Amino acid sequence: MKLFLMTLIAAKVAFSTPEPAIDEVIAKFDQAGIAWNAIDQVNWPEYPYKPEVEFRIMHSETEIYLQYHVKENGARATYDYDYRSRPYTDDCVEFFMIPSDRDNSYFNLEMNCIGHGTFDYGPLGGPRFHCDDRILSQIRRHSTLGSKAFGMIEGPQEWTITIAIPKRLYAQADLDLTEFSGRTVKANFYKCGDDTAVTHFLSWNPVGTPKPSFHQPDYFGDVYFE
Repeated sequence: MKLFLMTLIAAKVAFSTPEPAIDEVIAKFDQAGIAWNAIDQVNWPEYPYKPEVEFRIMHSETEIYLQYHVKENGARATYDYDYRSRPYTDDCVEFFMIPSDRDNSYFNLEMNCIGHGTFDYGPLGGPRFHCDDRILSQIRRHSTLGSKAFGMIEGPQEWTITIAIPKRLYAQADLDLTEFSGRTVKANFYKCGDDTAVTHFLSWNPVGTPKPSFHQPDYFGDVYFE
């Protein structure tokens, strides 16, 4: 089943350095007036819980920047390391993208609410490469919940995570991929928590599978990079 594909624009911004400090990135989102987009699609009725989740995206000549804002009941953070972690079992935000016009490999970035997670790529149904800490350490991130695991906390929680991804990392799948500007790519944005107090699976673009699965390039929306 094909569903309506959403579209958004990733504004292009400029910094004085190729890899600005994360505080500069956080400030730029507001200074540039980057709009928020809702992650509010409940695709599977058996998982109706719907925390308030929004994200925004921008890019520079060298990097892609993401910011997620979440309001939910309780929070779970059990992983405070990257490689071989399972961020999707915690309160987690995700960004899946097919960056190349010549290769159908998609990248999935998954970060828990304290900014630890995984970055993998490969084709649907084929072997997937799991990036190690040498790659993951190049992805800068900051969470308002800090970076230390705290297990489970109860009650209303609100947090923001900001992520800076060097574009060069996407060339792992396509060595000729050097520029995003002026291109439209396929992508989706998610919020999940497999082992949280209330299991949930939300997406930006609807997913039309009978069971929860985010690894569905057919249901990616369009992101145009200015």
